Amino acid sequence: MLIDAHCHLDFPDFDADREAVFERARAVGVGHFVVPGTTRQRWPDVLALGKRDDVSVCLGLHPYFMDSHADSDLDALDQTLAAHCGGASPRVVAVGECGIDARFADTLEAQWELFDAQLRLAKRHALPLVIHCVRANDRVARRLRQLAPPAGGLTHAFAGSPEQARRFIDLGFVVGLGGAVTHARAKRLRRAVAALPDDGFVLETDSPDMPLAGRQGERNEPARVVEVCRVVAELRGQSEEAVAAASTATARRLFGL
Repeated sequence: MLIDAHCHLDFPDFDADREAVFERARAVGVGHFVVPGTTRQRWPDVLALGKRDDVSVCLGLHPYFMDSHADSDLDALDQTLAAHCGGASPRVVAVGECGIDARFADTLEAQWELFDAQLRLAKRHALPLVIHCVRANDRVARRLRQLAPPAGGLTHAFAGSPEQARRFIDLGFVVGLGGAVTHARAKRLRRAVAALPDDGFVLETDSPDMPLAGRQGERNEPARVVEVCRVVAELRGQSEEAVAAASTATARRLFGL
């Protein structure tokens, strides 16, 4: 069984055919889905999906949506995490999606403050992190080393070098591999994929975003994690079955599935 380790199935993009999306994924062997929260307004929809047996959820405040966040959201996140840890249903398996998006210089200082606060919440609740990291791999790795979150996490949509991947892995994180690896121009990333240890990655789609090569402009969906698996297997010189098994085992370990 494959796990899509990062997909935004709560987004309105799926409102018209969400159950069909699940069915298409199941038909090709994708049996579990990890859905991260991005804003406080979206958490109820994420938690509603988390009531399904085949969905696990994360809650966080995403750096792309800084205009949507309020000062009170961190307290609300703390309280909601406390209410959905342990034996609560649905159980929250990670803090995220949080992180740094350095494309937006005007909000960068506020992003770091929000990221640090969520790192502290992950430590308080002993949860892994799901990190959005764009043009900031080295700086984020330094901050993780400084604050040392104990449960590790996922550097989602990794697009860095072999050295940067190794740095995250040494800090107790794994990297998320999605549509970017299917693009032939992503030579540095493809070198990183080939060098990863078997327990250093998970497969993901970031649905409805992060389109695969040849599918630009189309809505992405979890069934396509099978295509990501195929490309990763080619880059690593392994069978698709071996890559799928490694990714699934790592996702289960990371999120306690």
